[in-house]
Amino acid sequence: MNEQTRTGHLTSVVQTVDERGVDLAADLLRCLFKNVADTVSLRLWNGVQILVGRGGASLGEPRYTLVFRNPQVVCSLVLNRDPLGIADAYFRGDIDVEGDFRAALDIRNRLQDIRLSLGDRLGAWIAAMRLQALVKKLTSHAQEDAAGDGRSVQRPGIVKRHSKLENRNAVSFHYDISNEFYALWLDRALVYSCAYFESPDVDLDSAQEAKLEHICRKLVLRPNDRLLDIGCGWGALLIHAATHHGVLAHGVTLSVRQLELAQQRIAAAGLTGRITVELRDYRDLEGVATYDKIASVGMFEHVGLRNLPTYFATIHRLLKPSGLFLNHGITQDTRGWEKSLCTEFINRYVFPDGQLDTVSRMQVAMEEAQFVIEDVEALRAHYAITLERWVNRLERHHEQALRYVNEATYRVWRLYMSACALDFRSGEIGVYQVLAGKRANEAAALPLTRRHLYQ
Repeated sequence: MNEQTRTGHLTSVVQTVDERGVDLAADLLRCLFKNVADTVSLRLWNGVQILVGRGGASLGEPRYTLVFRNPQVVCSLVLNRDPLGIADAYFRGDIDVEGDFRAALDIRNRLQDIRLSLGDRLGAWIAAMRLQALVKKLTSHAQEDAAGDGRSVQRPGIVKRHSKLENRNAVSFHYDISNEFYALWLDRALVYSCAYFESPDVDLDSAQEAKLEHICRKLVLRPNDRLLDIGCGWGALLIHAATHHGVLAHGVTLSVRQLELAQQRIAAAGLTGRITVELRDYRDLEGVATYDKIASVGMFEHVGLRNLPTYFATIHRLLKPSGLFLNHGITQDTRGWEKSLCTEFINRYVFPDGQLDTVSRMQVAMEEAQFVIEDVEALRAHYAITLERWVNRLERHHEQALRYVNEATYRVWRLYMSACALDFRSGEIGVYQVLAGKRANEAAALPLTRRHLYQ
Protein backbone atom coordinates (compact mmCIF):
# COMPACT_ATOMS: atom_id res chain seq x y z
CA MET A 1 0.00 0.00 0.00
CA ASN A 2 1.47 3.38 -0.99
CA GLU A 3 1.79 6.45 1.25
CA GLN A 4 -1.21 8.21 -0.31
CA THR A 5 -3.49 5.25 0.33
CA ARG A 6 -2.20 4.88 3.89
CA THR A 7 -2.69 8.58 4.57
CA GLY A 8 -6.22 8.39 3.24
CA HIS A 9 -7.05 5.41 5.42
CA LEU A 10 -5.64 7.02 8.56
CA THR A 11 -7.57 10.16 7.73
CA SER A 12 -10.78 8.13 7.78
CA VAL A 13 -9.71 6.61 11.11
CA VAL A 14 -9.05 9.91 12.82
CA GLN A 15 -12.18 11.53 11.42
CA THR A 16 -14.23 8.74 12.95
CA VAL A 17 -12.57 9.27 16.31
CA ASP A 18 -12.58 13.08 16.30
CA GLU A 19 -15.86 13.92 17.96
CA ARG A 20 -15.72 11.43 20.82
CA GLY A 21 -12.01 10.77 21.17
CA VAL A 22 -10.22 14.10 21.06
CA ASP A 23 -11.26 15.08 24.58
CA LEU A 24 -10.28 11.66 25.89
CA ALA A 25 -6.88 11.86 24.21
CA ALA A 26 -6.24 15.39 25.42
CA ASP A 27 -7.13 14.47 29.02
CA LEU A 28 -4.96 11.37 28.83
CA LEU A 29 -1.93 13.30 27.55
CA ARG A 30 -2.35 16.04 30.15
CA CYS A 31 -2.30 13.36 32.83
CA LEU A 32 0.81 11.66 31.47
CA PHE A 33 2.81 14.84 30.95
CA LYS A 34 1.61 16.93 33.87
CA ASN A 35 4.74 16.43 35.97
CA VAL A 36 7.22 17.08 33.15
CA ALA A 37 9.25 20.13 34.18
CA ASP A 38 9.33 21.82 30.77
CA THR A 39 6.43 23.09 28.76
CA VAL A 40 5.71 20.64 25.94
CA SER A 41 3.49 21.32 22.94
CA LEU A 42 1.33 18.44 21.71
CA ARG A 43 -0.79 18.40 18.56
CA LEU A 44 -3.45 15.79 17.89
CA TRP A 45 -4.40 14.25 14.57
CA ASN A 46 -7.17 16.81 13.96
CA GLY A 47 -4.99 19.87 14.61
CA VAL A 48 -5.99 20.45 18.25
CA GLN A 49 -2.94 21.74 20.12
CA ILE A 50 -2.39 21.62 23.86
CA LEU A 51 0.39 22.64 26.22
CA VAL A 52 1.36 20.21 28.97
CA GLY A 53 3.90 20.04 31.77
CA ARG A 54 4.68 22.10 34.85
CA GLY A 55 6.71 24.75 33.02
CA GLY A 56 3.78 26.95 32.08
CA ALA A 57 4.24 30.19 30.21
CA SER A 58 7.11 31.19 32.50
CA LEU A 59 9.53 29.05 30.49
CA GLY A 60 8.59 30.68 27.20
CA GLU A 61 7.59 29.01 23.97
CA PRO A 62 8.06 25.24 23.72
CA ARG A 63 11.13 24.26 21.72
CA TYR A 64 9.29 21.49 19.91
CA THR A 65 5.88 20.00 19.21
CA LEU A 66 5.06 16.30 19.45
CA VAL A 67 2.54 15.44 16.75
CA PHE A 68 0.22 12.47 17.31
CA ARG A 69 -1.05 11.42 13.89
CA ASN A 70 -2.97 8.36 15.04
CA PRO A 71 -5.29 8.06 18.08
CA GLN A 72 -4.13 4.49 18.70
CA VAL A 73 -0.63 5.66 19.54
CA VAL A 74 -2.04 7.79 22.37
CA CYS A 75 -3.62 4.67 23.84
CA SER A 76 -0.34 2.82 23.47
CA LEU A 77 1.44 5.27 25.78
CA VAL A 78 -0.53 3.65 28.62
CA LEU A 79 -1.54 0.21 27.37
CA ASN A 80 1.53 -0.90 25.43
CA ARG A 81 4.02 -2.63 27.72
CA ASP A 82 6.82 -2.32 25.19
CA PRO A 83 9.08 0.50 26.46
CA LEU A 84 10.13 1.20 22.88
CA GLY A 85 6.59 1.73 21.67
CA ILE A 86 7.15 5.47 21.22
CA ALA A 87 10.25 4.81 19.11
CA ASP A 88 8.29 2.35 16.97
CA ALA A 89 5.54 4.93 16.52
CA TYR A 90 8.09 7.53 15.42
CA PHE A 91 9.60 5.14 12.88
CA ARG A 92 6.14 4.42 11.46
CA GLY A 93 5.29 8.13 11.32
CA ASP A 94 2.45 7.89 13.86
CA ILE A 95 4.41 10.27 16.10
CA ASP A 96 6.42 13.11 14.64
CA VAL A 97 8.53 15.99 15.91
CA GLU A 98 8.41 19.57 14.74
CA GLY A 99 11.05 22.01 15.96
CA ASP A 100 14.15 21.09 17.96
CA PHE A 101 14.50 17.33 17.42
CA ARG A 102 17.37 16.93 19.86
CA ALA A 103 15.48 18.74 22.62
CA ALA A 104 12.53 16.42 22.03
CA LEU A 105 14.73 13.39 22.72
CA ASP A 106 15.02 14.50 26.33
CA ILE A 107 11.38 13.50 26.79
CA ARG A 108 12.48 9.84 26.93
CA ASN A 109 14.14 10.49 30.29
CA ARG A 110 11.38 12.76 31.55
CA LEU A 111 8.65 10.21 30.88
CA GLN A 112 10.63 7.49 32.63
CA ASP A 113 10.96 9.69 35.71
CA ILE A 114 7.25 10.52 35.93
CA ARG A 115 5.59 9.23 39.07
CA LEU A 116 1.79 9.25 38.90
CA SER A 117 -0.44 8.71 41.89
CA LEU A 118 -2.59 5.58 42.04
CA GLY A 119 -5.64 7.64 41.14
CA ASP A 120 -3.89 9.21 38.15
CA ARG A 121 -2.68 5.83 36.93
CA LEU A 122 -6.19 4.40 37.21
CA GLY A 123 -7.68 7.42 35.45
CA ALA A 124 -5.13 7.19 32.64
CA TRP A 125 -5.83 3.49 32.19
CA ILE A 126 -9.59 4.02 32.01
CA ALA A 127 -9.20 6.88 29.54
CA ALA A 128 -6.87 4.79 27.37
CA MET A 129 -9.30 1.86 27.38
CA ARG A 130 -12.20 4.09 26.40
CA LEU A 131 -10.19 5.70 23.60
CA GLN A 132 -9.01 2.32 22.35
CA ALA A 133 -12.59 1.08 22.22
CA LEU A 134 -13.40 3.88 19.80
CA VAL A 135 -10.71 2.80 17.34
CA LYS A 136 -10.66 -0.95 17.98
CA LYS A 137 -12.33 -1.94 14.74
CA LEU A 138 -9.98 0.25 12.73
CA THR A 139 -6.74 -0.66 14.46
CA SER A 140 -6.04 -3.87 12.56
CA HIS A 141 -6.49 -2.11 9.23
CA ALA A 142 -4.11 0.68 10.22
CA GLN A 143 -1.48 -1.86 11.27
CA GLU A 144 -1.85 -3.74 8.00
CA ASP A 145 -1.38 -0.50 6.11
CA ALA A 146 1.72 0.42 8.12
CA ALA A 147 3.31 -2.94 7.41
CA GLY A 148 3.25 -2.40 3.68
CA ASP A 149 3.73 1.32 3.20
CA GLY A 150 7.52 1.57 3.31
CA ARG A 151 7.58 2.60 6.96
CA SER A 152 8.02 -0.83 8.50
CA VAL A 153 11.17 -1.30 10.56
CA GLN A 154 13.35 -4.28 9.79
CA ARG A 155 14.38 -6.18 12.90
CA PRO A 156 17.40 -8.48 13.10
CA GLY A 157 17.66 -11.92 14.61
CA ILE A 158 18.46 -12.12 18.31
CA VAL A 159 22.16 -12.46 19.13
CA LYS A 160 22.64 -14.81 22.08
CA ARG A 161 26.15 -16.24 21.92
CA HIS A 162 27.99 -13.94 19.51
CA SER A 163 28.75 -16.93 17.35
CA LYS A 164 30.45 -16.37 14.02
CA LEU A 165 27.16 -16.73 12.15
CA GLU A 166 25.32 -14.40 14.53
CA ASN A 167 28.04 -11.77 14.25
CA ARG A 168 28.13 -12.00 10.46
CA ASN A 169 24.35 -11.63 10.23
CA ALA A 170 24.40 -8.73 12.69
CA VAL A 171 27.11 -6.90 10.76
CA SER A 172 25.23 -7.47 7.51
CA PHE A 173 22.05 -6.07 9.09
CA HIS A 174 23.77 -2.82 10.02
CA TYR A 175 26.42 -2.25 7.36
CA ASP A 176 25.03 -3.85 4.21
CA ILE A 177 21.97 -1.66 3.84
CA SER A 178 23.60 0.63 1.26
CA ASN A 179 27.07 2.08 0.69
CA GLU A 180 25.39 5.05 -1.01
CA PHE A 181 23.31 5.76 2.10
CA TYR A 182 26.41 5.98 4.30
CA ALA A 183 28.21 8.11 1.73
CA LEU A 184 25.52 10.79 2.08
CA TRP A 185 26.51 11.69 5.62
CA LEU A 186 29.98 10.28 6.31
CA ASP A 187 33.17 12.07 5.27
CA ARG A 188 34.77 11.49 1.88
CA ALA A 189 36.99 8.69 3.26
CA LEU A 190 33.93 6.89 4.73
CA VAL A 191 35.20 6.71 8.31
CA TYR A 192 32.44 5.34 10.53
CA SER A 193 33.96 6.16 13.91
CA CYS A 194 34.56 9.37 15.81
CA ALA A 195 36.65 12.09 14.20
CA TYR A 196 39.48 14.01 15.89
CA PHE A 197 38.83 17.75 16.12
CA GLU A 198 41.60 20.29 16.71
CA SER A 199 38.74 22.71 17.34
CA PRO A 200 34.93 22.49 17.01
CA ASP A 201 34.90 24.46 13.74
CA VAL A 202 37.12 22.01 11.81
CA ASP A 203 35.25 20.37 8.92
CA LEU A 204 34.41 16.68 9.12
CA ASP A 205 36.70 15.58 6.28
CA SER A 206 39.73 17.20 7.92
CA ALA A 207 38.82 15.87 11.36
CA GLN A 208 38.52 12.31 10.10
CA GLU A 209 41.84 12.55 8.27
CA ALA A 210 43.37 13.86 11.51
CA LYS A 211 41.95 10.84 13.37
CA LEU A 212 43.48 8.40 10.88
CA GLU A 213 46.83 10.14 11.21
CA HIS A 214 46.51 10.21 15.01
CA ILE A 215 46.09 6.42 15.04
CA CYS A 216 49.05 5.92 12.71
CA ARG A 217 51.29 8.07 14.90
CA LYS A 218 50.20 6.25 18.05
CA LEU A 219 51.14 2.98 16.40
CA VAL A 220 54.49 4.51 15.33
CA LEU A 221 54.02 3.13 11.84
CA ARG A 222 57.14 2.73 9.75
CA PRO A 223 57.66 1.79 6.08
CA ASN A 224 56.98 -1.90 5.45
CA ASP A 225 55.47 -2.50 8.88
CA ARG A 226 52.82 -5.20 8.64
CA LEU A 227 49.55 -3.64 9.82
CA LEU A 228 46.33 -5.53 10.55
CA ASP A 229 43.04 -3.62 10.69
CA ILE A 230 40.29 -5.68 12.38
CA GLY A 231 36.91 -4.44 11.17
CA CYS A 232 38.43 -2.39 8.35
CA GLY A 233 35.15 -0.99 7.06
CA TRP A 234 35.52 0.70 3.68
CA GLY A 235 39.31 0.71 3.97
CA ALA A 236 40.02 4.27 5.11
CA LEU A 237 42.71 3.47 7.69
CA LEU A 238 44.38 0.92 5.42
CA ILE A 239 44.60 3.39 2.55
CA HIS A 240 45.83 6.24 4.76
CA ALA A 241 48.49 4.09 6.46
CA ALA A 242 49.79 2.68 3.18
CA THR A 243 49.79 6.05 1.42
CA HIS A 244 51.37 8.18 4.16
CA HIS A 245 53.41 5.64 6.13
CA GLY A 246 54.33 2.99 3.58
CA VAL A 247 53.01 -0.02 5.48
CA LEU A 248 51.96 -3.40 4.13
CA ALA A 249 48.39 -3.68 5.35
CA HIS A 250 45.71 -6.33 5.67
CA GLY A 251 42.09 -5.74 6.67
CA VAL A 252 39.19 -7.99 7.59
CA THR A 253 35.47 -7.25 7.64
CA LEU A 254 32.22 -9.21 7.85
CA SER A 255 30.36 -6.85 5.53
CA VAL A 256 30.11 -7.92 1.89
CA ARG A 257 29.32 -4.41 0.66
CA GLN A 258 32.13 -2.85 2.64
CA LEU A 259 34.55 -5.39 1.22
CA GLU A 260 33.49 -4.73 -2.36
CA LEU A 261 33.88 -0.97 -2.06
CA ALA A 262 37.13 -1.24 -0.09
CA GLN A 263 38.64 -3.34 -2.89
CA GLN A 264 37.54 -0.80 -5.48
CA ARG A 265 39.01 2.11 -3.51
CA ILE A 266 42.31 0.30 -2.91
CA ALA A 267 42.63 -0.42 -6.62
CA ALA A 268 41.75 3.16 -7.53
CA ALA A 269 44.48 4.40 -5.18
CA GLY A 270 47.04 2.12 -6.86
CA LEU A 271 47.65 0.24 -3.62
CA THR A 272 46.66 -3.30 -4.62
CA GLY A 273 50.24 -4.47 -4.07
CA ARG A 274 50.40 -3.05 -0.56
CA ILE A 275 46.90 -3.70 0.83
CA THR A 276 44.77 -6.82 0.98
CA VAL A 277 41.27 -7.15 2.41
CA GLU A 278 39.08 -10.17 2.97
CA LEU A 279 35.74 -11.28 4.36
CA ARG A 280 36.82 -13.04 7.54
CA ASP A 281 35.96 -13.32 11.22
CA TYR A 282 38.83 -12.16 13.42
CA ARG A 283 38.69 -15.53 15.21
CA ASP A 284 39.66 -17.26 11.95
CA LEU A 285 42.84 -15.26 11.41
CA GLU A 286 45.86 -17.58 11.26
CA GLY A 287 49.43 -17.11 12.31
CA VAL A 288 51.59 -16.30 15.33
CA ALA A 289 53.52 -13.03 15.74
CA THR A 290 52.51 -12.08 12.21
CA TYR A 291 51.91 -8.33 12.49
CA ASP A 292 54.02 -5.42 13.71
CA LYS A 293 50.98 -3.29 14.47
CA ILE A 294 47.27 -4.06 14.92
CA ALA A 295 44.36 -1.61 15.00
CA SER A 296 40.74 -2.26 15.90
CA VAL A 297 38.59 0.84 15.42
CA GLY A 298 34.86 0.66 16.16
CA MET A 299 34.81 -3.13 16.08
CA PHE A 300 35.26 -3.82 19.80
CA GLU A 301 31.56 -3.04 20.43
CA HIS A 302 30.49 -6.05 18.33
CA VAL A 303 32.63 -8.64 20.09
CA GLY A 304 30.30 -9.45 22.99
CA LEU A 305 31.42 -9.23 26.62
CA ARG A 306 31.74 -12.99 27.05
CA ASN A 307 34.04 -13.11 24.02
CA LEU A 308 36.51 -10.45 25.18
CA PRO A 309 39.07 -13.03 26.39
CA THR A 310 39.00 -14.69 22.94
CA TYR A 311 39.20 -11.32 21.19
CA PHE A 312 42.23 -10.07 23.10
CA ALA A 313 43.93 -13.49 23.10
CA THR A 314 43.60 -13.66 19.30
CA ILE A 315 45.17 -10.22 18.88
CA HIS A 316 47.94 -11.12 21.35
CA ARG A 317 48.73 -14.25 19.29
CA LEU A 318 48.90 -12.30 16.03
CA LEU A 319 51.07 -9.44 17.36
CA LYS A 320 54.87 -9.57 17.28
CA PRO A 321 56.67 -9.39 20.65
CA SER A 322 57.70 -5.76 20.14
CA GLY A 323 54.46 -4.80 18.37
CA LEU A 324 51.74 -2.32 19.29
CA PHE A 325 47.97 -2.75 19.43
CA LEU A 326 45.44 0.10 19.43
CA ASN A 327 41.88 -0.62 20.52
CA HIS A 328 39.40 2.18 19.77
CA GLY A 329 36.02 1.38 21.32
CA ILE A 330 32.88 2.81 22.89
CA THR A 331 32.26 2.28 26.60
CA GLN A 332 29.46 3.04 29.04
CA ASP A 333 29.37 4.31 32.61
CA THR A 334 27.83 1.15 34.13
CA ARG A 335 29.20 -2.36 34.39
CA GLY A 336 27.87 -5.07 32.09
CA TRP A 337 25.27 -4.92 29.37
CA GLU A 338 22.17 -5.01 31.55
CA LYS A 339 18.70 -4.81 30.06
CA SER A 340 17.48 -1.22 29.84
CA LEU A 341 15.64 1.09 27.47
CA CYS A 342 18.95 2.05 25.86
CA THR A 343 20.32 -1.47 25.43
CA GLU A 344 16.99 -2.75 24.11
CA PHE A 345 16.89 0.04 21.54
CA ILE A 346 20.45 -0.58 20.35
CA ASN A 347 20.02 -4.34 19.97
CA ARG A 348 16.54 -4.18 18.43
CA TYR A 349 17.08 -1.50 15.82
CA VAL A 350 20.76 -0.67 15.33
CA PHE A 351 23.47 -3.10 16.47
CA PRO A 352 22.03 -6.57 17.15
CA ASP A 353 25.35 -7.71 18.59
CA GLY A 354 26.30 -4.48 20.34
CA GLN A 355 27.47 -4.70 23.95
CA LEU A 356 29.37 -2.14 26.01
CA ASP A 357 31.17 -2.11 29.33
CA THR A 358 33.21 0.35 31.38
CA VAL A 359 36.67 1.42 30.25
CA SER A 360 38.15 -0.01 33.44
CA ARG A 361 36.83 -3.48 32.69
CA MET A 362 38.10 -3.19 29.12
CA GLN A 363 41.59 -2.53 30.46
CA VAL A 364 41.35 -5.40 32.94
CA ALA A 365 40.49 -7.76 30.08
CA MET A 366 43.50 -6.50 28.13
CA GLU A 367 45.82 -6.97 31.08
CA GLU A 368 44.49 -10.47 31.70
CA ALA A 369 45.39 -11.23 28.07
CA GLN A 370 49.03 -10.29 28.87
CA PHE A 371 48.97 -6.82 27.34
CA VAL A 372 50.83 -3.89 28.90
CA ILE A 373 48.81 -0.69 28.58
CA GLU A 374 50.96 2.16 27.30
CA ASP A 375 48.49 4.98 26.72
CA VAL A 376 44.77 5.76 27.20
CA GLU A 377 42.98 8.69 25.58
CA ALA A 378 39.34 9.69 25.95
CA LEU A 379 37.64 11.03 22.82
CA ARG A 380 34.12 11.48 24.20
CA ALA A 381 33.80 15.14 23.23
CA HIS A 382 35.04 14.33 19.73
CA TYR A 383 32.35 11.70 19.22
CA ALA A 384 29.58 14.06 20.32
CA ILE A 385 30.69 16.57 17.67
CA THR A 386 31.05 13.82 15.07
CA LEU A 387 27.53 12.50 15.65
CA GLU A 388 26.05 15.98 15.50
CA ARG A 389 27.79 16.52 12.16
CA TRP A 390 26.52 13.17 10.87
CA VAL A 391 22.93 13.95 11.87
CA ASN A 392 23.08 17.40 10.27
CA ARG A 393 24.35 15.90 7.03
CA LEU A 394 21.75 13.11 7.12
CA GLU A 395 18.93 15.60 7.66
CA ARG A 396 20.16 17.75 4.77
CA HIS A 397 20.10 14.69 2.51
CA HIS A 398 16.74 13.33 3.64
CA GLU A 399 15.23 13.13 0.18
CA GLN A 400 18.35 11.55 -1.32
CA ALA A 401 18.51 9.04 1.53
CA LEU A 402 15.06 7.74 0.58
CA ARG A 403 16.51 6.52 -2.72
CA TYR A 404 18.48 3.92 -0.78
CA VAL A 405 16.48 3.23 2.41
CA ASN A 406 12.86 3.63 3.46
CA GLU A 407 11.56 6.39 5.72
CA ALA A 408 11.59 4.13 8.79
CA THR A 409 15.28 3.31 8.36
CA TYR A 410 16.10 6.99 7.90
CA ARG A 411 14.29 7.73 11.16
CA VAL A 412 16.10 4.93 13.00
CA TRP A 413 19.49 6.39 12.08
CA ARG A 414 18.39 9.94 12.83
CA LEU A 415 17.05 9.01 16.25
CA TYR A 416 19.95 6.70 17.09
CA MET A 417 22.72 9.16 16.25
CA SER A 418 20.94 12.12 17.86
CA ALA A 419 20.40 10.19 21.08
CA CYS A 420 24.01 8.97 21.12
CA ALA A 421 25.29 12.53 20.72
CA LEU A 422 23.35 13.51 23.84
CA ASP A 423 24.68 10.48 25.74
CA PHE A 424 28.27 11.32 24.83
CA ARG A 425 27.68 14.89 25.98
CA SER A 426 26.29 13.68 29.31
CA GLY A 427 29.02 11.08 29.89
CA GLU A 428 26.67 8.09 29.90
CA ILE A 429 28.82 6.64 27.12
CA GLY A 430 32.41 7.33 26.18
CA VAL A 431 35.02 6.26 23.66
CA TYR A 432 38.65 5.45 24.34
CA GLN A 433 41.79 4.69 22.41
CA VAL A 434 43.86 2.24 24.42
CA LEU A 435 47.39 1.61 23.17
CA ALA A 436 49.11 -1.56 24.39
CA GLY A 437 52.12 -3.74 23.85
CA LYS A 438 52.78 -7.38 24.63
CA ARG A 439 54.17 -8.33 28.00
CA ALA A 440 57.56 -9.49 26.77
CA ASN A 441 61.27 -9.04 27.28
CA GLU A 442 61.48 -6.92 24.16
CA ALA A 443 59.60 -3.69 24.91
CA ALA A 444 57.57 -1.88 22.28
CA ALA A 445 59.56 0.80 20.48
CA LEU A 446 57.67 3.81 21.81
CA PRO A 447 58.95 7.37 22.17
CA LEU A 448 59.29 8.51 25.78
CA THR A 449 56.87 11.44 25.35
CA ARG A 450 53.74 12.19 23.32
CA ARG A 451 55.49 14.87 21.29
CA HIS A 452 55.51 12.66 18.17
CA LEU A 453 51.69 12.70 18.11
CA TYR A 454 51.44 16.47 17.64
CA GLN A 455 54.50 17.58 15.68
